[in-house]
Amino acid sequence: MTKDINLRIKAAALGMAVEDYLTDRAFTDSDAMIEGVKLYHEAGPDGQGVWDDLKFDVTVTREHHRTFYQLSGQMPSDWYPGMLIADCDVGASFEAIVRELGHDHATLEVLQNYRNERSAWGVNAHDSRQNFALNLLMDESIDMVSIAGSAGTGKTYMTLAAAFEQTLEKKRFERIIFTRAPIAMGEEIGFLPGTEEEKMSPWMGAFHDNMDNLLRKEGEGTSAWSEEATRAWIGNRVQIRSPSFMRGRTLSDTFLIIDEAQNLTPKQLKGLLTRAGANTKVVLLGNVGQIDTPYLTANTCGLAVAVQRFANWPHAGHVTLKCVERSRLALVAEELL
Repeated sequence: MTKDINLRIKAAALGMAVEDYLTDRAFTDSDAMIEGVKLYHEAGPDGQGVWDDLKFDVTVTREHHRTFYQLSGQMPSDWYPGMLIADCDVGASFEAIVRELGHDHATLEVLQNYRNERSAWGVNAHDSRQNFALNLLMDESIDMVSIAGSAGTGKTYMTLAAAFEQTLEKKRFERIIFTRAPIAMGEEIGFLPGTEEEKMSPWMGAFHDNMDNLLRKEGEGTSAWSEEATRAWIGNRVQIRSPSFMRGRTLSDTFLIIDEAQNLTPKQLKGLLTRAGANTKVVLLGNVGQIDTPYLTANTCGLAVAVQRFANWPHAGHVTLKCVERSRLALVAEELL
């Protein structure tokens, strides 16, 4: 029994019985991580197509500018709390989240529209999945959000926008903590000098790039992130931390962003999630197709395990983003390479 694939190949060549560990898998190799989205193309503007096809009895209620669908009937087996129900990815006319789910009843809430009607720190959604992600990030009843997707789908960008909106504008949180596993893509460059934040700086390229974009001055082509006053103002609320030094801490009133969560083992991720104190929201970002940690796979990494284990908890939500917001070169490279 070994996780070393090279050793398993050698053993198989010598005719020895060899296999990988199976108990640490969140799902089998033939399955895939849930996307958090269920599309019904026949749904229509108010979901009437879904209600007719699934033979639901529907009652519509409205509370404090929020619209709810109370459903009764045989619920689909692939539904779970925190799931997006929509009619399409782009240009959807019906988008709702499953709030409560039982064997013969469910409650769906129509999503807020972050395309035009509102925004998070000036950031708008471009499709249903991004709109769902912003709803999860801004929802006070959701304690843990996991967002998966390939490079350039806007995971970090939207998460930082929602964090600034709720921390600097709405004052819901006192601070933002940004952390990620310091795993190199290639050869290590040796020990790094300085404080903890200075040592983490080389791993924070995604953070600084997105800060440049979020604080870009319209019409000038420059970013306020380069100004010392802006860095000092935001720096008072934003902390960059290494996951290695989080043990023993209790993070209250915190918006905790765990980037590159696919490079963390389930035990490491558990150690971070159990740091959450009162009024803390945790956001996991990652792409199971880009794992740099040895012996971790798409179905055994911390991100995959967290998504599967929290799927039925009503205070967690997950979405896999599909639309790449980078250049056409990045889009083609993702497909061809």
